[in-house]
Amino acid sequence: MLKIYPHLCFDGQCEQAFTKYQKLFGGDIVTMMRYGESPMATKVDAQQHNKIIHASLLIGEVELAGADMLTADYLKPQGFFVIINIQDFNQAKATFSGLAEKGEVKMAFAETFWSKGFGVVIDRFNIPWEINCGEA
Repeated sequence: MLKIYPHLCFDGQCEQAFTKYQKLFGGDIVTMMRYGESPMATKVDAQQHNKIIHASLLIGEVELAGADMLTADYLKPQGFFVIINIQDFNQAKATFSGLAEKGEVKMAFAETFWSKGFGVVIDRFNIPWEINCGEA
């Protein structure tokens, strides 16, 4: 059995992001481990101890993972989008709006030739999302 799931990288905002994602997507935050609580504690600067080394949000059978990168290792995400397909139009639109708060809308949520609603946004945590609503 093969499972593929996204692992999102953050610049010190992983806990805030996962709290926001849980509110938007539902599910349960299963893990929120800090560097200072991990076996890495002795290997990283004490100023990094409060950052998240591993977070996981379980939404049904889908797991969303994340971590704060150490300051020197962080690169702004690029070259991918996390796609969310939501059948209910109002829920899809609300999810898009929630991700767009303090983010950057790349394509406004609107009807397309393939969908009742589709939009592209980079959220305030620099994560790129595509929200798709069912089929047209």
